[in-house]
Order: sequence, then structure tokens, then C-alpha cells
Amino acid sequence: MATASAQPTDPVVQEKASAVGPYKTPALSPLPSVVVPERPALTAEQQTKYDWLLEKAKSWTDVPAEADKAGPLTDSEKMWLSRECLLRYLRATKWDENVSEKRLLDTLKWRREYGIEELTFEHISPENETGKQISFGFDKQGRPCHYLNPGRQNTEQSPRQNQHLFFMIERLVDNMPVGQETLALLINFKQSKSRSSTSPPLSQGREVLHVLQTHYPERLGKALIINVPWVVWGFFKLITPFIDPLTREKLKFNEDMTQYVPKEQLWTEFPGGEAEIDYDHSVYWPALEKLSRERRAEQMKRWEARGKQIGESEDYLRGKDA
Repeated sequence: MATASAQPTDPVVQEKASAVGPYKTPALSPLPSVVVPERPALTAEQQTKYDWLLEKAKSWTDVPAEADKAGPLTDSEKMWLSRECLLRYLRATKWDENVSEKRLLDTLKWRREYGIEELTFEHISPENETGKQISFGFDKQGRPCHYLNPGRQNTEQSPRQNQHLFFMIERLVDNMPVGQETLALLINFKQSKSRSSTSPPLSQGREVLHVLQTHYPERLGKALIINVPWVVWGFFKLITPFIDPLTREKLKFNEDMTQYVPKEQLWTEFPGGEAEIDYDHSVYWPALEKLSRERRAEQMKRWEARGKQIGESEDYLRGKDA
């Protein structure tokens, strides 16, 4: 049986520009009518493979990173190694325990060396001043929605552009409801007055795709894409060989997005959407930071209360009773 989405504890107030005006801050939770599908139970064989991987993870003491990044597992890394995290890697490797172990260690190494937990709101802030990425609302399965607006590009190509996306994905994970592990990307290639080309360089696209498939496995639930110009179609054709077949099935082009996202939480930039969003960086960015910090702090508090265990349930960390 599916489970209803949990409401956040002591939530940040969602703000509108006025009583009837556009939204100014992130939506906090799915609509009450949204139901998160229940995860299928593990088979006996899958449970055995999970138990094996869990014992391996519990035996790890250090992260095999470059010399200046190597060191003991931190509390944050141990909490990241949740039950659902281990299962995501097992599913992504078709339940090959040894490959799953290697990929988990590779991701821990990447997170250390890339500095994913060291990225700050202050560092990323210049990238989002125009609202080229906006996290807002949830789809009909309780996935947090993340809008990508390439036409609002405001910076020259640099490592920080890629950091921006990975940083925002981490914030989406902070805001996932109980029972949900995946996210929805909504990409609008609409041109702007200042930017006619909305296709990223192929090298940048391949790098982002590699990181998402390698270090964020089983995270993409849907990618809803509109206003695709012929140049971008060419871009997608070029990167298609690098996209996992299962991921390709999740890509939806120029469809009726209200099939997937409630119109009340679908941005008006998308046909059928009724959620007006007025992006004001001075309002939205601090609100997103506050929301993320509060939810991460609450998760850490719950993780510590249960003994700081590798393999803890993400549902428990997000507020579900034990």
C-alpha cells in the first residue's frame, strides 16, 4: 500500500509576493492529495546481498581519496551511507555486490575530492542570481521538482556551473518527503532576449551526465523537457549513446506536464501550470538555505539519537516513526 507524504516538522513559512501574488520561496511539501508509491519488498536473495554490502560498509574506516583528502569516515559520510543509499547502488549495478561496493567507495572518494559537502550557498549564489535553477513543488509521486532554465544563463563556463547543479541536487535530497528517493527535472529551453543559444557545450553535458549516472544513481525519476530547439535536439542526439537505456525512458519531451505534476505546483512557464513564481534572489536564496539547514540538522539529530549507524533508514531520518 502506498504511503501519504509526511509533512515537515516546524516548517518554514512558504511566502508569496502578496496574498494572491506569485510564490517567492520553495514549496515545502507535496499537496495533501499526493501519495508516494510504496517501495517493493526485497526478495530473500536481495536481502542477502544487502546484508553483505551493509557489513562491508560498516567495516570501512577510511575514505581512499587523494592524500590531502584521505582520512576517517566522517559522521556526515556515515549518515549518507543509509539503507536506501546502499540499495540504490545495488539496483544500479543489477545487484552485483562487489561492483556496488566499488562504486560506493568511488563515490565517497569523489565526494571528498570534489568537495561536495564543502560547497556553500555563498559560493554558489552568483550562479543563481537570475533563477536559472529553481527548486519548487512536487510531482504526483512526491518527487521534488527542479526547474532548469538555460535561457537565464548569467555566467561564463566554469567549474562552478557544474558545482551549481550538484549543489542543488543535494538540496533537493534535503527536501525529499518520507518514502521518496527520486527527483523530477523540468527543463525549459525557452530562449531569452539575452540568450538565443540554450544548449550547453557537449563536453560540459557529458561531464554532468557522467557524474549524475555514476555518483547519483537511481535518483532521476522523471525529466520533463519543453521548447526544445533543433540545436538542442542535436545535442540530445549526440549524448544519447552515453545515457543509460533506463534513464532514456524517463525523458519526456513536449508532453502535457500536468500528467506528472499537479497544476497547483507546476510553474506557469509550463503549459497547464498554475503556480506563479517570481524569482527574487534576495528572498528565495536565503529561504532555501534556511530550509536546507533546518532539515539537515533535524536529520543529523535523529541519526545521532539512534546511535550513528551506517545503514540507517532515510525515512526515519526524515521524520517517520521507528
